[in-house]
Amino acid sequence: MAAVKKAEAKKPAAKKTAKTKTPGAVKGGAGGKYQFRMAALKMLDAGTGYSTSHGGVVEGERILVGYINKPRGTGSRMHWHNNEQLNYVVRGTLVGSVNGKKVRAPAGSLVYIPAKAPHTLVADPKDEDVIFLAIKDLSQGIVGMAVDGTMSGPVYLKGFDAKKGQAKIAKRLGRSGAR
Repeated sequence: MAAVKKAEAKKPAAKKTAKTKTPGAVKGGAGGKYQFRMAALKMLDAGTGYSTSHGGVVEGERILVGYINKPRGTGSRMHWHNNEQLNYVVRGTLVGSVNGKKVRAPAGSLVYIPAKAPHTLVADPKDEDVIFLAIKDLSQGIVGMAVDGTMSGPVYLKGFDAKKGQAKIAKRLGRSGAR
């Protein structure tokens, strides 16, 4: 019996599939990779059609983590996700609302967003660009849906030019032109 358990312990972990719910995300464990430099990951649109959020995403079997950037004075229109979400602010300040409650989250803060809760978060125009860790269950990928049902663009606060903001994001995403 002990010999059988010892032999089972030496078996390699089951091979992980590289398929992700977020197009372009990295699959944790795929190819034996278990450590990631989040800031060095390929930048993805993390709020396509309703947000300026962009960054690298790693998906496990049941959760994902995104290292998300939002330029100062920009952010997401009111939207929702099927998945529960935690945003840990690394740099800058996020302002907005979750389920109708005002949020102001400076660096070091955690924002809890229940599944299907309408929310909007913008990088405070009085602070610097925001970086936050988005942690979500994998009932869907990182991108949600705007509450109004359209994907007609993100928030650019007064004084923050959409064309310049889009060019800055496109550069970070490694693209030419607007997103």
